[in-house]
Order: sequence, then structure tokens, then C-alpha cells
Amino acid sequence: MKPEEVRLPEEALSEKFLAATGPGGQNVNKVATACQLRVDVFRLGLSPAAYARLKALAGSKLTAGGELVITARRYRTQEANREDARRRLAELVAEAHIVQAKRRPTRPSRAAKAKRVETKKSRGAIKAGRGKVRLD
Repeated sequence: MKPEEVRLPEEALSEKFLAATGPGGQNVNKVATACQLRVDVFRLGLSPAAYARLKALAGSKLTAGGELVITARRYRTQEANREDARRRLAELVAEAHIVQAKRRPTRPSRAAKAKRVETKKSRGAIKAGRGKVRLD
């Protein structure tokens, strides 16, 4: 699933604007441009497996109450930060929908084992030949 395909219900989102740090000169002290996006993950309607992956991906951004908190303060305008927060949320939800392929454990074949042992023996012989030469 691509981030553009993720549908986020508006009733699950709440935005709050805070005073940001960083570039902006005196404007930083006057205008609340940073966007704090809070999402109720239970209202997103994720499958249990996708929810578990989202929980692992979100880490400390997920509160005990099941709220995902994303703070965007990269840009100087409220609108740009709002778009950035929503884009990051969509990417996170899209990544949670990706199911990793299970690894099937395999065993090396008898021929592969024999070849490995033979290679080790030949390397050992080469290294043994590097010792001091003795005249008996």
C-alpha cells in the first residue's frame, strides 16, 4: 500500500499548533507554526496484524491510551507543517500494512557441506605450508 492510497478518517485526527523552534527569526516567538497531530489508532480500523506492526513502528510516538502523536516543525508555515504531519502519518500507516515474507529455514545439502569441508582443508594446507622450513 502506498502513502497516497491511505485514507485517514477526519474524526480520528486532532490538530494542535504550538510555538516551534528553529528558523524563522522573530516570527518563531510570535506565531504557533508547529503542528501536533494526534490520531486515535483504534478509529483507523486497522487489522490486528497491521495494528501490531504500527505499534512497533511508532515506538514512543504511541501513548498508553492508543493515541499516535506526530509533531511537525520542519517548515515555517502552519499549512506546510500540517501537510508534513499528515504525510508522515500516511507513510507510517502504509508501512504498517506491508506484510514481511516469512523466512523459511533451509539446510545446506550434503554436497555443499562436503565442498565447504574440502575448501577448509585446502586453505589449512596452504597455511600449514607457510611455516618455517626445517632441514632434517
